[in-house]
Amino acid sequence: MADRGGKAPAWTSAAAAVDVDAEVVIVGAGIAGLATALALRRLGMGAAGGGVLVLERHAELRSTGAALTIFPNGWFALRALGVAHKLTSRYDAFETSRVTTLETGATQVFRFAGRKSSSGDVRVRPMHRKALLEALAEELPPGTIRFSSKLASIATEKAQGSPEIAVLRLDDGTVIRSKVLIGCDGVHSVVSQWLGLSEPASSGRSAVRGLAVYPDGHGLKKELRQFLSEGLRAGMVPISHTDVYWFLVNNTVPAEQEAGTDPAKILREVTDNLGRHMPAEYLDVARHSDSGNLSWAPLLYRAPWAILRGPAARGAVTVAGDAFHPMTPDMAQGGCSALEDAVVLARALSRAATPADGVASYVAERRGRAAWLVAGAYLSGWVQQGGTNVRGVRGYMVRLFRDWIFYRFLFPRLADAMWFDCGDLVEPNAEGKTHSE
Repeated sequence: MADRGGKAPAWTSAAAAVDVDAEVVIVGAGIAGLATALALRRLGMGAAGGGVLVLERHAELRSTGAALTIFPNGWFALRALGVAHKLTSRYDAFETSRVTTLETGATQVFRFAGRKSSSGDVRVRPMHRKALLEALAEELPPGTIRFSSKLASIATEKAQGSPEIAVLRLDDGTVIRSKVLIGCDGVHSVVSQWLGLSEPASSGRSAVRGLAVYPDGHGLKKELRQFLSEGLRAGMVPISHTDVYWFLVNNTVPAEQEAGTDPAKILREVTDNLGRHMPAEYLDVARHSDSGNLSWAPLLYRAPWAILRGPAARGAVTVAGDAFHPMTPDMAQGGCSALEDAVVLARALSRAATPADGVASYVAERRGRAAWLVAGAYLSGWVQQGGTNVRGVRGYMVRLFRDWIFYRFLFPRLADAMWFDCGDLVEPNAEGKTHSE
């Protein structure tokens, strides 16, 4: 990567303002951003010329959310990216979810990955979010990620006879010109706003997420435990022998704004108010929380029809991950779908005659699946919650549907969507093998 004076800049948080040329700029060093950068590198893009640059507004890799669960579709993508083995060796798989309805005491047990058989690395595994980010970042050349780089504005310019390029201005005065711009900057994406995509909508629900730490071990069984109550869904799943990821999804209440980002207030609201009737084992997990990994935030999503019809591309500018299709976490597909995006986008760019053609191909391929995942996640969350703010007879009917039909018949079909294989990053060679074989 070269600045406009021909020298390679040292990307540090204190980098001086310079003018930079890049082949591809990715805004955001989250899952989508790092995976896209790695996918492009695997295909040899950016090896010459300006290279691939990832802009991250924070001073280090983010770990908001503490943990996530990777389903088979995520493992197919990670295998294509060449990093699956780094994570499967660290995190155990689990097969079942145990759901207890607190009002009746009834418990249902089902396979969390649907009706298909798991094998090898293609299984459901919860993991630390930061471990995934680091596994991706370690594969990138030094200097790929520019930290403490906040995007201030986006414009375009076009020289006679040349394709339109993106012109980015950072808040430190740096100006970056790029042939391709990919927004991976989350739910409130600056790039998606520039493209004209609709603002994410509220689901009417919020989620507390935390990571409990037991230095001497927790002794919990390797399964997802969930507890349902009117207007609430709580859950916990072991990540390692010392760490347990837990969550509480609630119909949005004023106390969320009052608690803000104060870990003590958030935890007190969970244990003393919202979740006070939860089982003792769940409350014990919550009380073991690491305060640095405790958050409470609204669950947002982009309407499926906005994903299907919205302006997700302009020339060689597009979005991926939450910037494209934010969804509620009820099918654990936010991170997995971002990994899919990365593979599909890099492959489309590598095969197209022009960057704009590659971006258009990517958006066309991803719209339908992304809209389906958003709709499936919303439906799954709404039903499991017993209907958001639905009470009386209607609420009773929703809960009856959930307990007798949804978990037994509908959820396994939704889970089958998690077996999608986004494909590899290279064409088979003469022997019919890919790089991952």
